[in-house]
Amino acid sequence: MKSFTAQFAPFIPNLPTRRNIRLLLRFLCILAGLVVLYSIVFHVLMVAEGQNHSWLTGFYWTLTVMSTLGFGDITFQHDAGRAFSIVVLLSGMIFLLILLPFTFIEFFYAPWIKAQAESRAPRSLPPETEGHILLTHEDAVSSLLIQKLEQYGYPYALVVGELEEALRLHDCGTRVVFGEIDRPETYKALHADRAALVVATGNDRVNTNITFTVREISATVPIVTTADTRDAVDILSLAGSSFVLRIPEVMGRANSRRIIGVDARAHIVGRFDELFIAEATTAGTPLVGKTLAGSRLREHAGVSIIGLWKQGQFEAARGDTLLEANSVMLMAGSQEQFARYNELFCIYHVSGGPVLIVGGGRVGRATADALEERDVDYRIIEIDAARIDRNREEKYIHGSAADVITLERAGFRQSPAVVITAHDDDTNIYLTLYCRRLRPDIQIISRATRERNISTLYRAGADFVLSYASMGTMSILEFLQGSGVVMVAEGLHICETEIPEALAGKTLAEAALPQRIGCNVVALRTEELFRMDLDSTVVMPRGGRMIFVATSETERQFLAQYGVRIVSRKPVGPVGKLAPA
Repeated sequence: MKSFTAQFAPFIPNLPTRRNIRLLLRFLCILAGLVVLYSIVFHVLMVAEGQNHSWLTGFYWTLTVMSTLGFGDITFQHDAGRAFSIVVLLSGMIFLLILLPFTFIEFFYAPWIKAQAESRAPRSLPPETEGHILLTHEDAVSSLLIQKLEQYGYPYALVVGELEEALRLHDCGTRVVFGEIDRPETYKALHADRAALVVATGNDRVNTNITFTVREISATVPIVTTADTRDAVDILSLAGSSFVLRIPEVMGRANSRRIIGVDARAHIVGRFDELFIAEATTAGTPLVGKTLAGSRLREHAGVSIIGLWKQGQFEAARGDTLLEANSVMLMAGSQEQFARYNELFCIYHVSGGPVLIVGGGRVGRATADALEERDVDYRIIEIDAARIDRNREEKYIHGSAADVITLERAGFRQSPAVVITAHDDDTNIYLTLYCRRLRPDIQIISRATRERNISTLYRAGADFVLSYASMGTMSILEFLQGSGVVMVAEGLHICETEIPEALAGKTLAEAALPQRIGCNVVALRTEELFRMDLDSTVVMPRGGRMIFVATSETERQFLAQYGVRIVSRKPVGPVGKLAPA
């Protein structure tokens, strides 16, 4: 139970609070003066009527009349006294029953309740805090990033400038700190100079302000900022941002890699030192109809097949897995091995029509840029004429993608794939369902802004769903101390961890991770060796590290079962412990 002093300690020093208390005291003084004045007049009128009462009786009568209690044991006999009683009664109703409660609530009780609420949302972190991650906005990217930071064991704090929002998040279990994101004092209280990373995901102007403010506190702390426009990249870099992330460009490149039927080359999606992770489509190649064992890709190119994407579902690689025309292979190998693979399959170019991009926003334009780099023809369907890029106007089709005539003009019947990039998830679900009904055989790649809509988009008919939040989150995690995580696709990660003691000394066949948990080991690392050519007889060395591919669920199961955490590959600073508040 808190003491009275402790309850009011955060309340009294506040300048507006002291002003409110002065106003309340001033009102009480006026009220007390009025009571004294009425008591004096009471005595004068009572003496005029021939009655004598003590001063205490005068105060007693005044308060009973002003408070409307009116016991009636003391009364005036003449009209002058009764008129005075009416004045006292009416003024008492105004001062005691209206003004006093209002003044007390407005200038004392409400500010006190607000101060109590503010005390629940901390304004600083403990002095010993270091190696933590500071987040400056609560949005789709930050929400998912917080989940991943908790999963991987990184300490963090989210800065929130609105008290109600800070309290809501605090009650939901989020580690929040109440403070203004553009004040140097906020970052001093958060020990930004000892943080492992500061992440700003607001608009370009706000992020520039935050970056410049943090740089006043520390010249070395890593800062990651998101950028809405290309012009902002240079400005944010000049302000002090260590890494400027344009999530639309990341999504555009990912969209481009997912499209089948345009080329058969391998496209790099991530790397762990010498190990490269790539994707390649099988459409239009001699691989269609063969099993993984029958493809003999390891013998011809040296690459290893980790798994396959089929209709948005990831399947772990097995020797008898059949390669189909709509399969997307996930492969691991060295840069030289993928160069050899591309020499074998670069001749297969089967695109018969342009790829359709629905939406000419940032993600849509980034997808178009990535397709241009691959020399793939495309058309952008855009309903807003103001968003049409006049420099490549011939690539745009003005109209609604929900209109079949507009789709026909864009070449929908001949297109190998349609990429739906609207910012609104409801629109994406609507268009995905529509395109799937019109052409059951077309590949549909859709965008999700909110994680909860990913499964709905798959049910609507999408072959691949790329999440804006996931793309941003995994890009930030990759920057964070060279984090051993690479997102291959929505819900599929390449992770690096220490080899658990329970698996050390066992062969890959004995560990049986694909069968027991659902993750595939693709490389092993020790101080002396980095090995990618793995088979079932390879022994997992004690004290080494393992690189494996897993879905979000199997990744959680692995980390929970073996008690290990994701390791950093290229440390840039200490990852510490956030002391309890």
